[in-house]
Amino acid sequence: MIEIVGLHKSFGETKVLTGINLAVPAGSTCVILGGSGSGKTVLMKHMIGLLKPDQGQVIIDGEDLVPMGAEELERVRRKFGMVFQAAALFDSMDVYENVAFPLREHSRMPEEEVRALVRSKLDLMGLPKSVESKFPADLSGGMRKRVGLARAIVMNPKIVLYDEPTTGLDPITTDYVDEMILAAQRELGITSVVISHDIASAFNIADQIAFLSKGVILEQGPPEQVRASQHPTVKIFLETWFGK
Repeated sequence: MIEIVGLHKSFGETKVLTGINLAVPAGSTCVILGGSGSGKTVLMKHMIGLLKPDQGQVIIDGEDLVPMGAEELERVRRKFGMVFQAAALFDSMDVYENVAFPLREHSRMPEEEVRALVRSKLDLMGLPKSVESKFPADLSGGMRKRVGLARAIVMNPKIVLYDEPTTGLDPITTDYVDEMILAAQRELGITSVVISHDIASAFNIADQIAFLSKGVILEQGPPEQVRASQHPTVKIFLETWFGK
C-alpha cells in the first residue's frame, strides 16, 4: 500500500532524510519509532504529499506521488485519514458535526446517510449516542482521540496516519487509544502508519516497526526482530523501556 524508495530530503544545509526505504503492506500497522528530531514527521509529510523529496519515490497504492500536480495529489489524499497529536477537533462544533465535516466538505451525501455513517464510526470507537451533542471541551483526552479517529475513518480511507497518538496520555487511556487503532485495522482493513516515540504502544500495536534515527532507518521488521536488534542506538533507546 505504501512504498518509500531511496527518499532524501534536506532543508538548506540540514539533511533530514538520507535514503529511506520502507514498504507497508495493505491492512498492516507500521510504527515509525524514534526520538525527537529523528525525521519521523518529515517522513509522514512525504507520505501524504505535503513535501516533495530531493530524491526518491513515494508510491501510494501503486502511484508515485512525486511527479503529481495539485489535482492528482488531492485525489490520492482522499485515500488517507489523519489523526493528529491533539485530535485537532473544531472547538466550535459538537462531536456529530466534527465527524460529519469531511462528508460535508467532499460529498453531497443526503443527511440520513451522513447520520448513519457518523453513528457507525462512533459505534466502532465505542462512543455512545449521548456524546454526539458534546463539544470537544467537554471530552476527556482519550474521548477526543476516539472522536478524531472516527472523523479520520468516516470516508472509509485505505490508509490512516497517526501523529504521536499517545503523547501526554496516562497508561489506561493509552491502552484505549491502542485498542482503537487495532479496531480500525481489524474491522475496516485499514493500513495504519503510526509516528511515535512511545515504545510500549509501538510493541502493542505494530505488525512492523521501523526505527528511525537522524534520517536513517536503523532497523525494521516485526517487533520481535527490532527488540533483538544489536544496533547500539536501537538498543539504548529500547532499554529505556525494556531494561538491559
